[in-house]
Amino acid sequence: MSINQDNNVTDFQQSLAALDVDVTYTAPAAFAETLASIVQGETIGVPLPFDSISQPEWIDTEVTPAKLNAAQTSVTPASLGIADYGSVVLDSTTDGAEQISLFVDLHIPVLSAEDIVRSMSDAVGHLGPKLRAGGSSIIATGPSATADMGALVKGAHGPKDVHVIVLTDETDGGNNE
Repeated sequence: MSINQDNNVTDFQQSLAALDVDVTYTAPAAFAETLASIVQGETIGVPLPFDSISQPEWIDTEVTPAKLNAAQTSVTPASLGIADYGSVVLDSTTDGAEQISLFVDLHIPVLSAEDIVRSMSDAVGHLGPKLRAGGSSIIATGPSATADMGALVKGAHGPKDVHVIVLTDETDGGNNE
């Protein structure tokens, strides 16, 4: 990674920490083991668009409304991370990645370290062509929270907890945080 990309990754981690979001760095070879140490209860997901990894067999990728209702954890890809905010970009897909990310207690977005950009402007620059072509994405920043009725309530409109997995190069050694 370049020095600028290293800075993006470091700043992304700091922004996530400020949001009380855990992040784990892992090499593709250790992905399944890393994921197994994070998930909680019934776990659902969608196929991951990375050449180096796929969903482990123990994650249900044939999601139905009943399975979505029973799941405690979801694992979906994130197309970008935004360092300045600790946000992840979740693409809306035909297999339901957006819904799967929103209706569980713990959401685990997975992204490549190379897909962490500095700013919202950088993210919009990456997303612009896809959005102009009719694609859709959401930008998620931390767990869902609302204080509409007084005290802060987590999980009112989405997951109560988020744990980001960042895929690193094999040579990075899987720097876990």
